[in-house]
Amino acid sequence: MGIASLVLGIMSLVFGAFGRGFSWVGTVVGIVGIILSIQAKEMPDQQGYARAGFICSVIGTALSLLTFIMCVACVGCFAVLL
Repeated sequence: MGIASLVLGIMSLVFGAFGRGFSWVGTVVGIVGIILSIQAKEMPDQQGYARAGFICSVIGTALSLLTFIMCVACVGCFAVLL
């Protein structure tokens, strides 16, 4: 579970940074990564991966949400101009 949370955290970072139209995917993947990392912290051999996955997932989720909000605001601004 720790490695899965790390992979999902990295995916949320990538979608948050580069997936302009798919930033909502980064948010969903990041939330799943956070849940998996919390569950993996109970396993002693997975704690390092779980900590790294938690950090990447939180940063990726925040970045994805910020990107999504900026895209919605931009579309809303253009809608007002038309």
